[in-house]
Amino acid sequence: MCPPTYFTVEYSINPWMDPSKPVSTELAVAQWTELKETYERLGHKVELIDAQPGLPDMVFAANSGTVIDGRVLGSRFRAPQRAAEADHFRRWFLEHSYRAVVMPTRTNEAEGDFTWTGQLLLAGTGFRTDPAAHAEAQEVLGVPVVSLQLVDPRFYHLDVALFVLDDQAERPQVCYYPEAFSAGSQRVLRRLFPDAVLATATDAECLGLNAVSDGRNVVLPVEATALADRLAERGFEPVFVDISELRKSGGGPKCCTMELRG
Repeated sequence: MCPPTYFTVEYSINPWMDPSKPVSTELAVAQWTELKETYERLGHKVELIDAQPGLPDMVFAANSGTVIDGRVLGSRFRAPQRAAEADHFRRWFLEHSYRAVVMPTRTNEAEGDFTWTGQLLLAGTGFRTDPAAHAEAQEVLGVPVVSLQLVDPRFYHLDVALFVLDDQAERPQVCYYPEAFSAGSQRVLRRLFPDAVLATATDAECLGLNAVSDGRNVVLPVEATALADRLAERGFEPVFVDISELRKSGGGPKCCTMELRG
């Protein structure tokens, strides 16, 4: 995770961002701190990277690396405003003894568009990540990749349209918002995950799908109450956090969280 020390909205690279609206960095820091402490309270270890001036979106750490079995595929941002973030994260990995670190040649926004189910990597495209980056991820990470087409600009990354509930289960469980995907990708998702939790427009519009699950606890925005009820019916424990200020940049719990696997 990266603290939102310099968080603001000074440009617009997704439909959620409006530089004309006021933003409180102080409130963003408080909400981020609540999220970090929530993870720690649930028993998770949180590693930190220092925020850098001039990079207001660096708080969204999920976009800067994909880690599976200790192998790291870095990111290559589409928006020039975020491009410098990638090298800060690359150096962090090397300084923390990760040796299998590969920087991509194709545009990929890491866990923004790459979601590990425990068996395969779901890979989004349509707004940010280059489709050719999916093949690059398969070569670098050595895992099977399934491409999914995003069609709604509000849900510009895979991680605001889908999340994995349990990547340790024999049959991975996911939750997703069908209308964020093309018709063909919806058919793929139904085939792969016939028992998925399906989100509604209301769930998606508060970034309820930008959630983090550890297989039991699901950390999600406080507004996503109906989705939380459906998750509880499946045996998961919803854990609410307020991300209203961070949402002004189109981010939520998952955007702030890169998962270090192995």
